[in-house]
Amino acid sequence: MDSLPLVAAPLLRRQIVAVFTQWGMPLQAAEEAAEVMVDTDLRGVDSHGIGMLPHYQRFFASGELDPKAVPTIRQERPSTALVDAHHSIGHTAALMAMRLAIAKAKDTGVGVVGVCGSNHYGAAGYYAQMAAQAGLIGLSLTNAFTPFLVPVFGRQPQLGTNPIAFSAPGERHPPVSLDMATTTVAYGKVSIARRAGKRLPEGWALTAEGTPEHDSAVAAETRLLAPLGGNRTLGGHKGYGLALMVEILCATLTGASAEDRITGHFFLVLDPGAFRDAADFRAELDALTDRMRATTPADPAQKVLVPGDPEYAAFAERSVSGIPMTPTLIEEVRQVCRDSGAPFLLLP
Repeated sequence: MDSLPLVAAPLLRRQIVAVFTQWGMPLQAAEEAAEVMVDTDLRGVDSHGIGMLPHYQRFFASGELDPKAVPTIRQERPSTALVDAHHSIGHTAALMAMRLAIAKAKDTGVGVVGVCGSNHYGAAGYYAQMAAQAGLIGLSLTNAFTPFLVPVFGRQPQLGTNPIAFSAPGERHPPVSLDMATTTVAYGKVSIARRAGKRLPEGWALTAEGTPEHDSAVAAETRLLAPLGGNRTLGGHKGYGLALMVEILCATLTGASAEDRITGHFFLVLDPGAFRDAADFRAELDALTDRMRATTPADPAQKVLVPGDPEYAAFAERSVSGIPMTPTLIEEVRQVCRDSGAPFLLLP
């Protein structure tokens, strides 16, 4: 990706805000959603940053995304709440819900907030890290209204990529931050491969007959993804089970499943201080992190990592060098600007 055009993060934010405000999104909501998206690109998760903008444009054009909607709290108890996104862009409702969960965890020790009536909220890991940055443990889940995951032994997609993100704070080290799809890869990575004209590895996507699909252009069109693990022999039933768990918490629990083509989210925040001395927890987590990294590597050239390490390294590099964008993605963003009437800012 070294030869790809590099775009500075501030310019990328301005481009996204220009599109969102052209749709009629309030400036603050546009800026917050852009911040989530660009932070995601800075961390090297290219599948969920500006690469999602063409998809959001389609949601907006179809009426599935209301840029002017303002999320509200539908019901609330001391440790729980349900937020109705009213079809807003998912980032807006997710930020509101995670902030509410953090406040409840600080007050009661635990905060659990669900969201219904939402849209795609970007990278699940961003919201889990919000909790860790507040000294808390965070869990962030989302389902999706577009089915991608084909259940083990099945042929048709029934669930979204249904990611799970977890983040916990240390003292000396950055938070341990896991962000994973319950499919082998997120659909956005199939889109990245399509834009780059790359062949897909076995285990990512399936044909209509349930056999491996290697053509990234075909896979991007058919949207048949294997569960984490791929097949039963390699643990695909575990990925399928995790995806179903996410569906239950994000859609069945929140009521999002009762509304056609609507997304739900689920956030859980724990205060370590409700269980033990918080400083002792952070110190022990640092020790656990040190132990994982001290594992003798199978290949001396590749040391053992903990979840979050690749993203922290990418953030450090891209904050200085810029964010790489394929020519195909740049042209897709240019088309979004044409369709929405927003200025195209990325290149002369």
